[in-house]
Amino acid sequence: MIRALRLALLFSLALLFAAPSLGFAETGTALTWYGQSAFKLTTPSGKVLLIDPWIVNPVNKNGAQDLAALNKVDFILITHGHGDHVGNAVEIAKKTGAKLVANYDLGRALVQYGGFPEKLAERTNLGFPGGELNLLDGEVKILLVQAVHSSTLEAVAGNPVAGKVVYAGTPVGFVISVKGGPTIYHTGDTDVFWDMSMIGNLNRIDLMLACIGGHFTMGPSRAALAVKLVHPAEVVPMHFGSNPLLTGTPKEFGAALAELPFDGPRPVVREMKVGETLLLSGR
Repeated sequence: MIRALRLALLFSLALLFAAPSLGFAETGTALTWYGQSAFKLTTPSGKVLLIDPWIVNPVNKNGAQDLAALNKVDFILITHGHGDHVGNAVEIAKKTGAKLVANYDLGRALVQYGGFPEKLAERTNLGFPGGELNLLDGEVKILLVQAVHSSTLEAVAGNPVAGKVVYAGTPVGFVISVKGGPTIYHTGDTDVFWDMSMIGNLNRIDLMLACIGGHFTMGPSRAALAVKLVHPAEVVPMHFGSNPLLTGTPKEFGAALAELPFDGPRPVVREMKVGETLLLSGR
């Protein structure tokens, strides 16, 4: 009996070490930052989600090349209608067939006024705060949450009301849960609000992507308070430095966060460089 168990153990170890090494797409989740609020999320199965895809922007020196390299995108998530968040979404959708995930009203406005392909703005992938979307056969779940901001859209050239600023729904943030991977909270453009604590209480946030630039959103000090309310394991500062009005810096944000008391582990600040990719796992 003992000899048989030993043989079984040796056989199992032989299979383990003989197995080919797994590629990243099979073992983890990747997050790439393009500057401002634009991110690419690659799931363990290799599916690609873009968030607020303003790829060609003032802080991304390789923006044109990065945009040209986006040949495979499954979903495009947009938090609100402002140009620095819609960004290159229409061009990417037409090129790749990526489907839209957004507030329902924003989705309709993008089709009617923004040139987004109607067939890629399906009702099943549009929602409102509190609604959860189940994507990619359950590999990704997306919860739409509140954001304190505005959402308008400028009608594109060729539209009957070209240049007119139209209503584009209420702004949102996204809580993105990857099966076998992390749960990520992208705040969108927002100020801190008390219900952020509910986002943290109802969802175990591994990584928070927090706007810190100020003027149009919360600045470093208020963003630090937002992190305290959500209490993620890690936080990446975003939405800063793309124009002279967004003066908040990661250094100021880190200093403000360091002054706040936390019950339990203190969130780790991960300052990303434009074009950098993080490899992520869940807790």
